[in-house]
Amino acid sequence: MVEFRPRPSWKRRTSLTVRILAVNIIALGLMAGSLFYLDSYRNQLLSERFRLASAEAQIAAEGLAVTPPGQRPALMARIGEARTLRLRLYGPNGQLAADSFASGPSFALADPRQQDALIKAARVIDRAMNWVLGSDPIAPYRDPNIESASAWPELGEARASGGSVIRQRAAPDETPMINAAVPVGRDGTMLLSTRNAPDITQAVRDARSTLAIVLAVTLLISIQLSLFLARTIVQPLRALVRAAVRVRLGRDRAVEVPRLPERGDEIGLLARALSDMSVALRRRIDAVESFAADVAHEIKNPLASLRSAVESLEKVKDENLRAELTKIAAHDVRRIDRLVTEIAEASRIDAELSRTQFEPVDLHGLAESLIRARDERGENRGRNLRLASHGGGPWDVPGDAAQLARVLENLLDNAVSFSPEDGEVRILLERDEDRIVLSVIDQGLGIPLDARTKVFDRFHSLRPAEEDFGNHSGLGLAIARTIAEAHDGSLAATDRPDGLTGACLVLVLPALADEDEE
Repeated sequence: MVEFRPRPSWKRRTSLTVRILAVNIIALGLMAGSLFYLDSYRNQLLSERFRLASAEAQIAAEGLAVTPPGQRPALMARIGEARTLRLRLYGPNGQLAADSFASGPSFALADPRQQDALIKAARVIDRAMNWVLGSDPIAPYRDPNIESASAWPELGEARASGGSVIRQRAAPDETPMINAAVPVGRDGTMLLSTRNAPDITQAVRDARSTLAIVLAVTLLISIQLSLFLARTIVQPLRALVRAAVRVRLGRDRAVEVPRLPERGDEIGLLARALSDMSVALRRRIDAVESFAADVAHEIKNPLASLRSAVESLEKVKDENLRAELTKIAAHDVRRIDRLVTEIAEASRIDAELSRTQFEPVDLHGLAESLIRARDERGENRGRNLRLASHGGGPWDVPGDAAQLARVLENLLDNAVSFSPEDGEVRILLERDEDRIVLSVIDQGLGIPLDARTKVFDRFHSLRPAEEDFGNHSGLGLAIARTIAEAHDGSLAATDRPDGLTGACLVLVLPALADEDEE
């Protein structure tokens, strides 16, 4: 047993337009996640700058180690000016021995209070991104009031390890400050190299701004395309829904479901299918209403006759007249019973045919067996039924044998009733390429040209003058045509092919395809 799982409520309540927008915006949201990769880009830039700072500090330390103490300040000033660095040399006692800034600073830190609004906004975005990414806080950079090696922990670590130590701090404007500590010689002298790297912050901001602009433009275009796509899908669907609602409510008999002929996509196919369905439904409703009116009219006549006969029986004393009235009442009862039976069968035909699985039916064999059965039952009333065929067949058609037998029975009943006594009814089978044609030809008076369409209408009866009134309901040929059309065939009335007096009813059915026969 398949378990039913209800759809989530958001799927039931969310419109198609919102879903299209959501899908595109979610995709852009995933693309926006690339902003977070800028953090790895910044870390890569910092790593490269750390390696550079370490190399610069070691080279400067090696140069200072071989330089006499009196010449070291001048060398440090030249290196600092050339490399935009601040170099500080601390003696073995931890006191500041030389500072490259003593002869003039090689760089100046930006004062955040004097920067413009755009830079301030960029710093706010930097802090927001660091918070979203969960980045570790960076200690601020401050020059100590009293210069000594103890103010810089990286100097102690470098002295202990004997190698270079890199530390990052944040300048007042939140740009990176990179300190590199390295020993100078073996007497405990230490060198501290300091670099401000605002270019790293600017590079990250530029990349982020470029990506943000691209995302904004992409988002705008995506929204416009999503709305356009939603309009091309949702608007025609809404028009179809409104038309379908009007058809369902039945408030306007002339409701036109838009066919959207300019659209060759699935929505166009849906529109045309709904339009055809509404037309077929309207025709079916009209047919049902017309059929109901015809039924009421046809039953009303024998009911009125029956009522008149029954009411007259109480007043009539003449036995002969009473017998005649009783005969009329019995005839009317049989007529009503026949009408009700054939009306019920006519109403069931469409439903039965919609569920029927078609199988190969030998039309020649079916006609032959029906003629033989009618002869045995005496239903031909002296008429001679003769079956002939042109060509060797095969005469197989796809269909329901019982329903096709009903068609032949109705055609033969009609031909027998119109043919004179001792007359001949011919059943002729021919094959026309992929169609099989069965003609029933009688020797009656024929069907007038203006009545050849009406004879297939329900309750239309064009009976011989000598035939008792009420013995036919007028549904036989209507039922036969309905069954023929359900088999993708046709039924029509024509003149006899030999030009003699009489009618010819022609049943055309598709022949069974070769692959089906195999």
